[in-house]
Amino acid sequence: MNLASYIRDIPDFPKEGIVFKDITPLLLDFDALDFAVSSLAEWARPLSVDFVVAAEARGFILGAALARELGVGFVPARKPGKLPGETVSAEYILEYGVDALEMHADAIADGARVLLHDDLLATGGTAAALVDLVRGRGAQVAGFGFLVELSFLGGREKLDGIDVKTLIAYDGE
Repeated sequence: MNLASYIRDIPDFPKEGIVFKDITPLLLDFDALDFAVSSLAEWARPLSVDFVVAAEARGFILGAALARELGVGFVPARKPGKLPGETVSAEYILEYGVDALEMHADAIADGARVLLHDDLLATGGTAAALVDLVRGRGAQVAGFGFLVELSFLGGREKLDGIDVKTLIAYDGE
């Protein structure tokens, strides 16, 4: 299945000069959505993970479905201030400032094997923050699955040594 045909380009969003990759058409089509989740699960199953950790917000969509498909728990990594209770945090740099992701401090046990997921790999800032968040709890990153990769931005280089799977790769805008 050609999943790229279900990705819509939105020029100049969220700001001028950026071409946003909208995954909504893929989400609207059951067969495309099922194929995406099944493909990531097929790749991830041999990794024998205990949890899927996914980044807010679009990472939650396939991340939770992937966790269900793999029969493991799901851990949301959220923007600061969105989770109750004690949290741990990892910051990352954006082109316009600094942001962070948080998860519950007790969500992952030391030694757990974790699959990370986000919808899109661009510059790698969010992805690297997820890695830091999980490793900071003593867990092992077994792999990182993405729906889309903007390979021309070099984000994969920030994930050196991690098994990375992307279903759709763009070599240019």
